[in-house]
Order: sequence, then structure tokens, then C-alpha cells
Amino acid sequence: MSSNDGPLGDIVVLDLTRALAGPHAAMMLGDLGARVIKVESPGHGDDTRGWGPPFVEPPVTADTADPDNIHPEVGPISTYFLSCNRNKESIVLDLKSADGKAALTELIRRSDVLMENFRPGVLDRLGFPLDVLTELNSRLVILSISGFGHDGPEGGRAGYDQIAQGEAGLMSMTGPDPETPTKVGVPIADLLSGMYGAYGTVAALLERERTGKGGLVRTSLLAGVVGVHAFQGTRWTVAKEIPKAEGPHHPSICPYGLFHSADGVVQISVGSEGLWRKFAPAFGLPVDGAGFAGNADRVRNGPAVRAAVEEAFSSYSTPDLLARLSEIGVPSGEVKNLQQVYEWDQTKSQGLLIDVEHPALGPIQLPGPPLRFFDGAGAEWHREHQSPPLLGQHTDAVLAWLQNGSAADGAGTDGNTGSKGDSDDGTAD
Repeated sequence: MSSNDGPLGDIVVLDLTRALAGPHAAMMLGDLGARVIKVESPGHGDDTRGWGPPFVEPPVTADTADPDNIHPEVGPISTYFLSCNRNKESIVLDLKSADGKAALTELIRRSDVLMENFRPGVLDRLGFPLDVLTELNSRLVILSISGFGHDGPEGGRAGYDQIAQGEAGLMSMTGPDPETPTKVGVPIADLLSGMYGAYGTVAALLERERTGKGGLVRTSLLAGVVGVHAFQGTRWTVAKEIPKAEGPHHPSICPYGLFHSADGVVQISVGSEGLWRKFAPAFGLPVDGAGFAGNADRVRNGPAVRAAVEEAFSSYSTPDLLARLSEIGVPSGEVKNLQQVYEWDQTKSQGLLIDVEHPALGPIQLPGPPLRFFDGAGAEWHREHQSPPLLGQHTDAVLAWLQNGSAADGAGTDGNTGSKGDSDDGTAD
């Protein structure tokens, strides 16, 4: 692969989404080389532009001090927005105006993918139901993300991440105990629905190569969470056992979880009997003792097993304990905060930090994409990442592209049009 293409280098994505679920899906396609054109409402843009703190103030430089070089959005910038909008162009359109609808119509004709996460029915009311989209572009792949699904008895509900985490059962099995339902530390319902949406979109693009026709892909915050219930789901569907929160320990493997050292905490995974037979004698635990002999016995005898492990670990410092666990081949690790994660050489080695030049903030670092691509000779493809855009930064360039039919290099181009867009969204947070 050259530095300018990538797996989706010939794909144009029309991103009508806002908040996190849809923007994350569109960003994933942008990371793979697609051209992503993000349509935002006049005035305020994507909701996440206002989510904070933290906000970051642009530095005052000779350029920004010059009134002729100040972009309308220069001011506090949300780090939330920065997290989910790299590798995109921003165009401002009033989708309720004739000009806005005309521009959107032309964008639909020229796009390979349309992504939206309006509440079900909003796109229809704007004048773009499925049959109109298909008539405008029979090859268009449409991704539609909702809160709880597009149909069914509660298909019209607005979806917000924490509400979906609770409704989809995740909070009931997360936290220190069953009486303290706890959300995941990131908006995991949004992120999962975005990831599933991107996965479905790529599958639909592949199918288009065979059929010549586009199609509709639907997912939801509810579906994203239920889709990762994994063994917790089959505990109920097959065994009729309701999972509950068990703190930092695995419900089906023991010992597997977080334990205290003399000066901190470590995590271990004794995930097989072979590992148990290395682990137990190294720390003076009964390999074949009553309640310790097999994984099922250890799970049933969990409190006693975990207490014995805690006692065995209590005389070790964290570094010494991790060294000993590594020596005997037991998977283990510490609990890092995010500063430690992003300063970790292993994180950097995997391309999980990227440097971009933001038009207002200057050089910044962002979390990078989780995929790496290599050709048959082992050469790695590197995306030339673009910073998340300012509001309407590429409006003039994209409109010129629509009018002239020529590729537009919108980098650094400013422009704003319109007055007010539709804000009746269905997914957020």
C-alpha cells in the first residue's frame, strides 16, 4: 500500500452522525483511508463540541492574533470531540433549508456510505427516507444506529450510553457487589455499536462488489452491549443462572483477578490447570487440597482461595511479585492509570499514539487506531492522519467539489453556511 490509499482509499463516507456511536464508526472508516465528510449543524455543530470540561484553549500566536486568520470556532475546544473525529472533513449545512437539502442530495449521489444516528424517523422527516436514498444512489451503503433498535415495542426510544448500559444488563454484572451497579469507565455501549456498525458497513461494501447494489445496515446501543455478553449471556440462556457483579474477580475462573501486594495491587490469570500447578507451589498453596484441586472446585470455594492468594502475596512488593509471576510463567500485570498507559513504550510501539497538526491547537497527540496493516513483504501501511476538524473548516472546499466535480483538498479551508440544523438525535454520550 502507498501512504495515500489504504484498504478503503477509494471510499467516500457521508457522516451525518453526532455524539459518539456514529462518529466512532465513521472515524474507523477514516482510519482505513476513506474520505469522511462530516455534516454538522450551523452554530454549534456536533453536540460533543460542547461536552466538557476538559476544554483546551488554543495558544495565542502571531497568526491567531491576526483577525484575518481567526477561524470562527477558535476558542475552548472539547477533548471529547477530539477523541472521535480524526481523519474527517467538516461541512456545515442547514438540513431544513433548500440549499442544505440540495447539497446533501449531491453528497448522497457521490458517496459510497451514509452513516446516521438520528432518532428513527428523523431522516424521513427531512425528506430522505430509504426509498429516496436508494433512488438517488443505488450503490449507497447506509449505516443507521439507534438507541434500542429501529422497530419493536420500544424502537423509538432515545439512546444514551449509561442508560443503555443499565437496560442491556451490563451494569448489573459490573461493580464491587450486586448492590452497587456500576457503569464501565468509557461509553462502551456507544463504542460497541459504532464498532459493530463499521464492521457491518465494510461487509455491505464487500457485498456490493458482488451485487452492484448498496444496502441498509442497522445496529443499536442495545445490540452492541447484548452482542458482547459472551459467556455471561449463555449463563442465563442455557444454564438459567443470572450473572451478578463480583468485583475484580472472574465468575468462572479462579484465581483470576485483582489481588493486593504489600504496597499495591496486581492482577493474575491462572486460566488453566497447567498454570495452577506452576502457581500454587510457587506461593505455598495446596495444589490438590480440598477446594483447590480443580477450577470448578476453586470457583465454588472462591472466597477461601482468594484469601489464601492474598495472604501469599502480602509479603511481596509489587515489582518483586510481578517478577516472580513472570518467572514461573503466570500471566500478570499492574493496574496503570492513563498517563502511565500513554507513556508506556509498548503502547507507543503499537502505533497507539499519533501526532497531528490541529488548525487551532497546533501539534497535539491523539490515541491512535487499533489496527495495523502490512503487505506480503512485511511493509507497514501508514495513514497520514488528519486532526479533528474545526466546525465548518471544509465547507467551501466540499461545496466546490460538489459544483465542479473535481477532487478537493480541503485541508485548512474555512467556510460556514446555514443557520440551524435538526437536533433530534437518538444516540449520545
